[in-house]
Amino acid sequence: MKKLSIFALAALAMVSCGNTYKVQQVELNSMNDSVNFALGLVNGAQIRDYYLANDSSDKTIGEFIDALSRGYDGKAEQLDENMSMARNLGFTIKSFETKGLVEQPTWRMNEKIFFQALVNGMLGDTVMMQADEARQYFQSYIQAASAVPVDSAAKTPKAVKAKCGKKMATVDLSSVNDSLNYAFGVLNGSQMRMYVLLNDTTGEIFNDFVDALNGGLKCKYRNPQLASMGEQIGQTIREQEAEGLIGVPQLSTDFDLIKQGFINGLYRDETIFDMHSAGDYIQTTIDDLKYGENKVANEKFLIENALKDGIIVTPSGLQYEVIKMGKGAKPAATDKVRVHYHGTLIDGTVFDSSVERGEPISFGLDQVIAGWTEGLQLMPVGSKFRFYIPQELGYGSRATGAIPPFSTLIFDVELLDIEK
Repeated sequence: MKKLSIFALAALAMVSCGNTYKVQQVELNSMNDSVNFALGLVNGAQIRDYYLANDSSDKTIGEFIDALSRGYDGKAEQLDENMSMARNLGFTIKSFETKGLVEQPTWRMNEKIFFQALVNGMLGDTVMMQADEARQYFQSYIQAASAVPVDSAAKTPKAVKAKCGKKMATVDLSSVNDSLNYAFGVLNGSQMRMYVLLNDTTGEIFNDFVDALNGGLKCKYRNPQLASMGEQIGQTIREQEAEGLIGVPQLSTDFDLIKQGFINGLYRDETIFDMHSAGDYIQTTIDDLKYGENKVANEKFLIENALKDGIIVTPSGLQYEVIKMGKGAKPAATDKVRVHYHGTLIDGTVFDSSVERGEPISFGLDQVIAGWTEGLQLMPVGSKFRFYIPQELGYGSRATGAIPPFSTLIFDVELLDIEK
């Protein structure tokens, strides 16, 4: 199924109950324990910051953790993509009852009008408003929503509540607010007709869709979309277990620690990790597990290379040897230069070469890695040097093209000119 437009709503699954959970200080006896806990904590902190700004109550957090567990345990309700979308649409419309249509606080949610427009759009009615007309109308107000209030009430006007029916009908649109609800319904309905009901020859999919939508609308939980997110995260953790935690075979999943990490993160407990240190620990650990051998091998290479005749080591750790010394001027850090170069890893793998391309390049010395900025300032024009650039002066822990993290970069560089 194709991705829907900005007016349609993404698919999510069923939601949760809501126990009370508490911050606990857990004992982390290994790197594996620490990664599991940190993973939960950093994700919990992000959810707190981005999704709980208006409601971080114990009940809402409890509903999320319940859903997380249910997803991991395989107890989440399994809905296909279409029914998940319908359920989520019900969740979203329910949230508009208190937040206003599309979360504009002065736009009253009129479910009676919206649902009729949705059904009309799904069943192909174009008498009242066609999809393109609805899009233009809705966008014209969305772009100026803050400047053009639809309702003069200071607070979000009270919603008109209803359930979604299954028959086409016309409705009276007596205000801008009514028309916006209808336009929003038509937009969603026309999308569903194109992608959900494309092969619905019997009407069965339409009926199931409306039933699932109404089921979502009946939800009694504080934040059903957040709970649905919890189920999805729990399912993902379970599905990825066989590959290793976060896709790293050396790490195994400990769901109890992940869950407690989520709880501590949701309650902003920073006794063991804060959000940033947890993220840094996870990344550093993954880098060490995936690329630790490469890092050690490159460090050993530089230690041994520094002892060779003709190798000069600068205070920063840059190593170089002079192949040919030119007689021209030396560039400054702000100069633009033209060079020929040939770059390899310590095993001889070529990752980049202007020599092989047969064309020199020009660049500013303040636009390249630190090893080049420093090294080229040592070269008079006409020189050819070989640089051994430690990962700290290169790309560090980042993988760049054919260059693995923590790689020493070996460059033969010929300085052709300083450009004005």
